[in-house]
Amino acid sequence: MSISKFSSIFARLGAASAALLAPVVAFAQETAPAAADAAAPAFTMDKGDNTWMLVSSALVLLMTIPGLALFYGGLVRAKNMLSVLMQVFMITAVVSLIWVTYGYSLAFTDGGSLNSFIGGFSKAFLAGVNTSSLAETFTKGVAIPEYTFIVFQMTFACITPGLIVGAFAERIKFSAVMLFVVLWVTFIYFPMAHMVWFWGGPSSYSSPSGLIFSYGAIDFAGGTVVHINAGIAGLVGAIMLGKRTGYKKEIMAPHSMTLTMVGASLLWVGWFGFNAGSNLEANSYASLAMINTFVATAAAAVSWCIVETFARGKASMLGAASGAVAGLVAVTPAAGFAGPMGSIVLGLIVSPACYFFVDVVKNKFNYDDSLDVFGVHCIGGIIGAIGTGILVNPALGGAGIVDYSTPDFAASYAGTATQVWAQLKGVLTTLVWSGVGSAILYKIVDLIVGLRVTPEAEREGLDLSTHGEAAYHSS
Repeated sequence: MSISKFSSIFARLGAASAALLAPVVAFAQETAPAAADAAAPAFTMDKGDNTWMLVSSALVLLMTIPGLALFYGGLVRAKNMLSVLMQVFMITAVVSLIWVTYGYSLAFTDGGSLNSFIGGFSKAFLAGVNTSSLAETFTKGVAIPEYTFIVFQMTFACITPGLIVGAFAERIKFSAVMLFVVLWVTFIYFPMAHMVWFWGGPSSYSSPSGLIFSYGAIDFAGGTVVHINAGIAGLVGAIMLGKRTGYKKEIMAPHSMTLTMVGASLLWVGWFGFNAGSNLEANSYASLAMINTFVATAAAAVSWCIVETFARGKASMLGAASGAVAGLVAVTPAAGFAGPMGSIVLGLIVSPACYFFVDVVKNKFNYDDSLDVFGVHCIGGIIGAIGTGILVNPALGGAGIVDYSTPDFAASYAGTATQVWAQLKGVLTTLVWSGVGSAILYKIVDLIVGLRVTPEAEREGLDLSTHGEAAYHSS
């Protein structure tokens, strides 16, 4: 049969099929918009929300470099100043690349059968993300550009492993830090971010969610994901590396409280992006998160100085800065949930607890957490996470928890016992996941490149022995 005859037959069949399917197509065209609206409502994007989120992303980067780097750098001895700056700076660079390669996808996509713990690779290398794609906020139908959401969450992924290095500062190999961070964000941080923050969004609230989210636990800006996660990993690292050479035998005082104060101040300023930015919109909840971040931090700085005055007879700049950071840590999970007065109470409580762990517990158990990552971030994060379950109660001035299963998204509160239990489960899951997982990863790194520098390199200082340069030169 000739090609022309084939073409004629297919043409007649196509015409007949079109005629038969015309009513179906017409019906589908009439009903498709309604079905599409029900399945995926049209999102609107506000330029003000997007602007606020871009600014917030820059503020969180400011927290990390230079904020965290200077805060930690001032606390170590002068011979190790550059090593800390280098570690924090390069962690930021490396994690940024990992995040856009596969981290975002693992944290914020559906993981199928493993969805409770981890996402998938559907957006690896930012597949499908473009200038038109949107990420829904906490208001149904309101969204920000997906690129903006990716950048904002990227800054969280960068600062979290940066916090860990303070626990084993002045004695770890640079290669070990970098290898550990690559493994840690992959197997600890990305799953934790997924477990706590992944859900379907207001338009599809019944979609599968991460494990800790499914508990009913609330974490506004990362008490579990960032602070408890990094804090327990830091403690495990400090113990596995062992104490610094000369610990408790030599003076290891901070070499520049001036730089530490500058770093702490940059952390406080940048934290407004960290907490208020986590609202994803420039509305009244962002304002609530901002005022809570202000007053909780102030209260914690005051309470640390009061405790220090009674315990040591003098209030120090180190104590004021430590208290401020403890307050920032504690209010992080509560920022958009507690009221301002509740946040003040949280700040007043967290500093005495952190001071006890830094001054008493650390000495009792004789572990060398160089810059008190566990005592401030893990303990402060635990107090904040549990306290959030109490202070979110509207009867205590809290904002309540939005119930997305109701037509009007009404704020509710399940009760103190129920909510605190959900918070405790989230805390315990974080401690086990990060504590056990980090121990395994440290061991792997030790077997591959070794964790610790030689005693000679440690005594010389990591600036010269590892990086071949010094932070300061005498004239």
